[in-house]
Amino acid sequence: MEIHKLTDEVLINLYKNGNSKAFETLLLRHKSELYRYIFSYIHNRELTDDFFQETVIKTIQTIQQEKYQESGKFLAWAKRIAHNLIIDYFWDEKKKNLLSIDVEEYDILNNYSFSEKSIEDVMFNDQVLRDVVRLIDFLPTPQQSVVRMRFFQGLNFNEIAKNDDISVNTALGRMRYAILNMRRIVSEKEMDFELK
Repeated sequence: MEIHKLTDEVLINLYKNGNSKAFETLLLRHKSELYRYIFSYIHNRELTDDFFQETVIKTIQTIQQEKYQESGKFLAWAKRIAHNLIIDYFWDEKKKNLLSIDVEEYDILNNYSFSEKSIEDVMFNDQVLRDVVRLIDFLPTPQQSVVRMRFFQGLNFNEIAKNDDISVNTALGRMRYAILNMRRIVSEKEMDFELK
């Protein structure tokens, strides 16, 4: 059997039955077009690499969870996953830049952050921060670097980009994926990270 001659659907079924070479063949078949599709939106090689990797991971997870609906259009489906990830990314970026319009209702004197914390709250917060530091070790190295520079060294994204010799968009993308990965780990381990 020459695996590279099989249809996408046959390869997916082989992969579902444990043949990892089948997915590798499928990915090699569509890699260039999927990568070009993502790059056409992003116009940044490093960030495109991140989105491509995230798309592949999401594709694998969906197939493994038996959620893939066979329609004979694997590439179109993979592009849809990539498109949704890109839209989510830009939507999150846009939301970060919006200001609250209900400023008049905000009472600065009734703000929890100005209240004195009990010794229990201080100890709890210290434990949470130690757990967060350990959580960072589970991230890929490029994401660890961005998180440490941003939160522990206080660098802005322009400084991070210069320090790691990457674009600002790549630094932002890595931070986004780091946060998503940490949220996933916290959710999987059912951890509580709410500061008091």
